[in-house]
Amino acid sequence: QVQLVESGGGLVQAGGSLRLSCAASGRTFSSYAMGWFRQAPGKEREFVAAINRSGGSTYYAESVNGRFTISRDNAKNTVYLQMNSLKPEDTAVYNCAAVQTARAVAAWNAYDYWGQGTQVTVSS
Repeated sequence: QVQLVESGGGLVQAGGSLRLSCAASGRTFSSYAMGWFRQAPGKEREFVAAINRSGGSTYYAESVNGRFTISRDNAKNTVYLQMNSLKPEDTAVYNCAAVQTARAVAAWNAYDYWGQGTQVTVSS
């Protein structure tokens, strides 16, 4: 089992940048594929980005492709989401998630473990 804690959210202006971090407990972090999801008020949870367990393969939602970058540092048990060129529609609670599989996964119901979330607000 793995426990996840997100950090790095905040309030930024449109066009700005934020880097989210997700710190994982346990010694088996490198065995998990990781994902980032977000949910805005009144909307369904949506996929943002995913990374395989080695960090060599990534997958992005079309809405963030080219602006966001997911990465991981297995030595630090941490996954990151670098968010550039932020837009007001990026405003949401962002959660990281883990699943003990090799490939990057986009479907939220494939993930077994979730962090508590961090708020990202982008002003116009």
